[in-house]
Amino acid sequence: MESSPVWDDICRVCGQLFMMGFDGTEVTPQIKELIEDYHLGTILLTAKNLRSAEQTTKLVLDLQTIAHKAGHPVPLAIALDQENGGVNSLFDESCIRQFPSAMGVAATGSTKMAYEVAKATAEELCSVGVNWIMGPCLDVLTNVKNQPLGVRSSGDDATEVSKYGAASLRGFKDAGIASCGKHFPSYGNLEFLGSSLDVPVITESLEQLSLSALVPFRQAIRQGVDAMMVGGCAMSSAGVNVMHACLSEQVVDNLLRIKLGFDGVVISECLEMEALSHNIGVGGGTVMAFSAGCDLVLVCRSYTGQQEAINGLKLGLENGVITEARLRRSLRRMLEIKANCTSWDKALTPAGMARLSSLQESHTELSVEAYNSSITIVRDKDGLLPLSNILDHDEEVLLLSPLLKPLPASAASQALASHGETPGSFPSDSLMSGENVFQEFGRSLARQRNGRVLHASYTANGVRPMHENLINRANAVVVITADANRNLYQYGFTKHVAMICKLTQVADKREKPLVVVSVSSPYDFAMDSSLGTYICTYDHTETALQALVKVLVGELAPSGGLPGSLRQNQKVHQSRQPWLVEGWDEARDADALDTLSSKLQQEPPVTSTSILAGCTWNAFLLSHRTIEECHFVVRNSSTKALYGFCATYFFPSTGTGALGSVFVDPERSKLSIGHSLHNRAMKSLLQKPGIKRLQLGSRLPSVFLGVPSSNNLERKRLRHWFSTIGWDTAQSRPVCSMLLTDLTSWSVSEPLVSSLKSAEIEFDLVYGLDHAESIYDLINTSSRQGIMEIYQLALADQTGSGIIRARRRNDEAVIGTVVVYNAASSWSQAIPALHHRTDDIIGGISSPVISPSVGEYSTLLQGLVLMGIKQHQRQQASAVLLDYVRPLKHYM
Repeated sequence: MESSPVWDDICRVCGQLFMMGFDGTEVTPQIKELIEDYHLGTILLTAKNLRSAEQTTKLVLDLQTIAHKAGHPVPLAIALDQENGGVNSLFDESCIRQFPSAMGVAATGSTKMAYEVAKATAEELCSVGVNWIMGPCLDVLTNVKNQPLGVRSSGDDATEVSKYGAASLRGFKDAGIASCGKHFPSYGNLEFLGSSLDVPVITESLEQLSLSALVPFRQAIRQGVDAMMVGGCAMSSAGVNVMHACLSEQVVDNLLRIKLGFDGVVISECLEMEALSHNIGVGGGTVMAFSAGCDLVLVCRSYTGQQEAINGLKLGLENGVITEARLRRSLRRMLEIKANCTSWDKALTPAGMARLSSLQESHTELSVEAYNSSITIVRDKDGLLPLSNILDHDEEVLLLSPLLKPLPASAASQALASHGETPGSFPSDSLMSGENVFQEFGRSLARQRNGRVLHASYTANGVRPMHENLINRANAVVVITADANRNLYQYGFTKHVAMICKLTQVADKREKPLVVVSVSSPYDFAMDSSLGTYICTYDHTETALQALVKVLVGELAPSGGLPGSLRQNQKVHQSRQPWLVEGWDEARDADALDTLSSKLQQEPPVTSTSILAGCTWNAFLLSHRTIEECHFVVRNSSTKALYGFCATYFFPSTGTGALGSVFVDPERSKLSIGHSLHNRAMKSLLQKPGIKRLQLGSRLPSVFLGVPSSNNLERKRLRHWFSTIGWDTAQSRPVCSMLLTDLTSWSVSEPLVSSLKSAEIEFDLVYGLDHAESIYDLINTSSRQGIMEIYQLALADQTGSGIIRARRRNDEAVIGTVVVYNAASSWSQAIPALHHRTDDIIGGISSPVISPSVGEYSTLLQGLVLMGIKQHQRQQASAVLLDYVRPLKHYM
């Protein structure tokens, strides 16, 4: 497409490399001129342009029609900020749904939810003709107290931000909309110098950024993000000194392009931002941006600034500062994006209101589910929730809320606009505007609890006599904050109210109940345990506040969790919710268990992917007459989905009860499902006649041999979980299954062969129950769980199993044995690792037993394993699986 003769016109090329905006809800003469005469290729719409979905559809279609009639070879890219939460450009109460902010979605603990929210958001935008979404936000909040980003980020943990960012990108892609990661290299730790003319500064070194802030951007690049917006911030640290990141070759070309390998579209920050335009100017900034490696320059506000940018680019070309070849590389990238997200057919026939109507029911359900799952009870030390626990209907609740500007895309802003006010700004009666944000919330709370709610606002003037009188009158107080870390008057007001409540006793001599709610960043009071009841909603959209009402009146038991470091450092745990645990039903639950196992392999919550690789439901079923097994599930009786599974086994021969596995849907972790399953399993095992001991993990089936781990941190976390519920994990040692690969090149060491000869030990291979008596005599010297059962299975199996025996020369007594088996054995289904590598023939060696009277224990053990390997070599196996191996122990 870029080689088409139409692009011989360098003016058309230049027009494709600008993103511009305009004022007004209809096409203006200025934007029309930019499209027709300057060949503008990308338009950024904001809340000031949009009134409703229907109006937006018409506006976008009008813009595309102008471009088509003007002879544009490709449609316009129509871009929009729609981050959800408090940062949306398009709002329509009837057909555009509200979804939680990025941090709110992360609070659900579900990457599936992140994917579905992103896809739903993109589907709605595509319906009105928008084809490019300015998201996701990939900033890591490495300094949470000062940052204006707040809940626009998923949190302060780079891995979590990466995970939810990747899920959002998949959702955007599947909906057919282009994406844009922002704000490279990170807005998560900016230092603000005070004046709007001062550029915010990143003081972290490139090495520090690489370890945290750049991680989500790397992941997004791997996921195929279409574009990246580079911020208008400065960088000042050892090895880097940049006044504006988006104008710096060191940041764009060297760091983003070369070091991170990004070849998509790079977008500059808006060159009209005061700090940038005042220091450099829009024209000069345009030349610098292209010279640095940007492909698309954003000039979103004034027509004169936009003309200055275009003229600056032309002057840069004339002076040779920018080459035509350089611009054509950017053109190629822009045309690739447009080819993937739009066409003239799509641009001129938007799906519009009919498509939005068909999405409304499912998206409404998703919105409610997302908000209900995101609301987080950080603390409720005194059991104040729901309010019905502490209040009668005739008692009063006092709601104290700050004065906030209505969200630009909200019902409150639309109401102001209908009275001639500018959305997102205070009208002349600012007090009324600020109170309107929470006025309907107060009314809804009163209706739902069928009781009186008093409502007063507060400002930087602090606690006034009016507030004190209302606090004294009320039976409970709810204080709302929004970014109290940055709006310190809110912090001071809340602490003052808390002090008054502590000094004001209610009828039962307790201090007056106080509930603090953050409707934005949870960092406000997350670690302040002096506030005993603290809730976070992550934003104050109408839907978020509706969910908050349900929590306060007891209609909703929220399950949201705190982000990153807050979750890891939280010292007050939420009360455990008991789940209904049912017995395993093969006909009902088999397929659902396979689905759950697949989920765990894709996003492992407590174990490594390899442990469950190749594992199907029948791997947990032994169906052996000497083994008693009992398995449990937590499930959704409506959808039939399994939320958790637990397997238990009882070995009467040794009196051992084994917790063979317990795992939970990763999207429902930290909801006490695991605790409920564990408690039911322990109750079942402890009722077994002859029970002598309990153990974690089971040799048979060979799914979880013990506390699984893929790294030390994971193992520590799991050991801590088990120790807190009563297990003694202090002395536990890790074991694993070990795969010996490439048997064709494997050979035994000569010293081992010599040792076996000098010990005069002979080996043979036997099959069937005819040899059981002498083998069982040896097995009875071992008390290890599952050993006898494995030998019983192997001896009874005539197809794929055998026993290698070791005896002294000229002595019939068996002094050592080991089981050899392959995928044809009747019990191999209980060893999933045997079937993991479908392209290999894998043999197994299991359960060596050596007589206690043997002095050459190590030599004999190595000999048994050696003979097992040689047996599998003769059967053309390419690999051998050794079970129950202690890591870092070498026997061969």
